[in-house]
Amino acid sequence: MTEASEPTTLIRADGRTADQLREVTIERGWSEHAEGSALISFGRTKVLCTASFTNGVPRWMSGKGKGWVTAEYAMLPRATNSRNDRESVKGRIGGRTHEISRLIGRSLRAVVDMKGLGENTIQIDCDVLQADGGTRTAAITGAYVALADAIEWARDRKFIGQRAKPLIDTVSAVSVGIIDGTPMLDLAYVEDVRAETDMNVVATGRGLFVEVQGTAEGAPFDRRELDALLDLALAGTADLTRIQQLVLAEASAAAGE
Repeated sequence: MTEASEPTTLIRADGRTADQLREVTIERGWSEHAEGSALISFGRTKVLCTASFTNGVPRWMSGKGKGWVTAEYAMLPRATNSRNDRESVKGRIGGRTHEISRLIGRSLRAVVDMKGLGENTIQIDCDVLQADGGTRTAAITGAYVALADAIEWARDRKFIGQRAKPLIDTVSAVSVGIIDGTPMLDLAYVEDVRAETDMNVVATGRGLFVEVQGTAEGAPFDRRELDALLDLALAGTADLTRIQQLVLAEASAAAGE
């Protein structure tokens, strides 16, 4: 981490330092019905991620020897402090929902070898149960675990070859921002609404960027501030990768007992 992104003595409203993630927990296998699932919490933000496996691909992909991974994102009506109407009742999906759904899909496909997946489809559903900032980043991080479990479910049933390696890396995401001139990691809602610069960063386990979404909410930010935020984000995604790997390793150990 660069010197500019190390103000670790600053204590935030929830007791964290500027470069500290919220408490992150991942409960895999939360759904009894989905081929892969994970309930992920970034502090008070909670997202249920399920992965549904289908043997076969959309007609436009048939015969190409490749699989497909796609995602949908939604928020429950009382995920926030006031009720929002269901988009299905409104009769249209909102622009924000479309944007986040596509982001999750792109993020997962960045670490999947579609040939290794074979002609199979995995549909990821990310449903926000409770929102306190960072719902899209929590969704991506939890969706990877659900995806990994769905792939192993398919391998056990011989839909995917025993030696095939559909997953070529891990992927996770975290928010960063500048508040009162200080770069901060993993913003809760009360911080997000005050941020002078707000950014969502998606990165692989190897530290390669999949997507960077950054906006100056107030004054424009300079290159030094951008570098500080990216360094902070990569440190955060590295921690998230370790959490993902620990959860999946525990699952593998339990399966081998």
